[in-house]
Amino acid sequence: MDIQGVVTEGFEPVRDAFVRNFEVLGDRGAAVAVYRDGRKVVDLWGGTRDADGTAPWTEDTAQVVRSATKGVAAAVPLLLHQRGLLDLDAPVGAYWPEFKAGGKEKVLVRDLLAHRAGVPALDRGLTAAEAADGVTGPRAVAAQRPFWEPGTGHGYHAQTYSWLLSELVLRVTGRTLGCVLAEEIAEPLGVDFWIGLPDGEAEAGRVGRVAPVEPPESAGVLRTRPRRNVSEAYADPASLTRRAFAAIDPLPDENAPAYRAAELPASNGIGTARALARFYAATIGVVEDGARIFTPATTGLAAREHSAGPDRVLVVNTRFGAGYMLHGPASPLLSPASFGHPGRGGSLAFADPEAGIGFGYVTNALAKSVTADPRAQALVRALKSVL
Repeated sequence: MDIQGVVTEGFEPVRDAFVRNFEVLGDRGAAVAVYRDGRKVVDLWGGTRDADGTAPWTEDTAQVVRSATKGVAAAVPLLLHQRGLLDLDAPVGAYWPEFKAGGKEKVLVRDLLAHRAGVPALDRGLTAAEAADGVTGPRAVAAQRPFWEPGTGHGYHAQTYSWLLSELVLRVTGRTLGCVLAEEIAEPLGVDFWIGLPDGEAEAGRVGRVAPVEPPESAGVLRTRPRRNVSEAYADPASLTRRAFAAIDPLPDENAPAYRAAELPASNGIGTARALARFYAATIGVVEDGARIFTPATTGLAAREHSAGPDRVLVVNTRFGAGYMLHGPASPLLSPASFGHPGRGGSLAFADPEAGIGFGYVTNALAKSVTADPRAQALVRALKSVL
C-alpha cells in the first residue's frame, strides 16, 4: 500500500497501524490526521478515493463522515451559547414555540444536545426528499410525542438530531446551521468541512464515493458478534433502535448530489481527516496560526457528562456531553477526558484536552460498526502508545 503524507518523529506507530488497516482490516481508501498541542503531527492518506474504484485518494480527498458530523455540528449551538445568544438551560420551546407540542414543553436545550429530548424516532419515517427540504423534518419532530419523559433518560437521536439542531439554530440566528458553520467556524479556521456541500465542481470533484464492505477474514477475532439483545434490537422493525435509524426511510443514497447538498447535521457532513483533527484541536486550544473555537468554559461544557448509562436506542451504555459522545466501553476514545463522535461505518473524530490531541479518521469503506470500528480503534491504540 502506497501511503502518502507525513508523520512527526515519535508518531510512527500511527502510520504502522494505518498501513495495517489496509493490509488486514479491509480499508479501501482512508485518511488519518492528528494535532498535538495545536501542531499537526500526523497527516496520512492512502488507497482509492472511491471504495469501489481505482483512482487514488489524494491529499485533498473528502468523504461523507456520517454521524461524526454530529460533533462538528454541535459546535454551532455551543458557540452561540458562548456568545450569549443561546441559554442551554432554557426550554427549547422558548426559541421554537411549536416544539412544545405533545408534552415537550420542559425539554431544555441541554437535553436536546445530550440526547435526552425523548424524540429519537418519528411515527412516520420521512423520505429522503422530505428529510432534506428543511421544513418537513422540523415540523415532524416538533409534532412528535416523546417516547419517554424528556430529561429522565437518554437515547441516541440518530437521525432526528438533524432537525432538532437545524431548527434551533435557525430560530436563534435566522441562518441555517450549515451556513453558520461555514461562516463562523470552517472558514476562519481554514478547514474543509461542509454540512451542505456547495455547488460547483471544485468541491464536488474532491468527494469520493462511499460503499458498504464486509470485514475480511484477515480481521480474525475482530469479527465478533454483537450481544444478542443488540442484534435483536436492530433486527426488530418495531424496536426504538430500528425506528430511530429509519427516521429517514428508505435510507438515502449517500453518494447522490442532492443528498450531499442537503443540510443534515446528524449524518451528511463531508470533510477531510485533516479538517476534523484541526477542528477538534481548536476546541481545546490554539492551533498553529492562532485560531481557536471554544473558550475553556465551553470546552468544559462539551466534555462534561450530561447523559450516562443504558441508551434506549443503542441498547448499550453510552455517555454524552453537550453534543458530544464521551469516552466509554461503547465508544472508546483516547481517555476519560476525551469528547468527540464516531460515524457509523468507521469514521471517528475527537479531542482530548488533557493530552492536547485533536484526532480525525475518515474512510470510504463503510463497515457494520456503529460506535467502535476496529480500524479507528487500532489508530487510537497506536496514538495512545506514543503519548
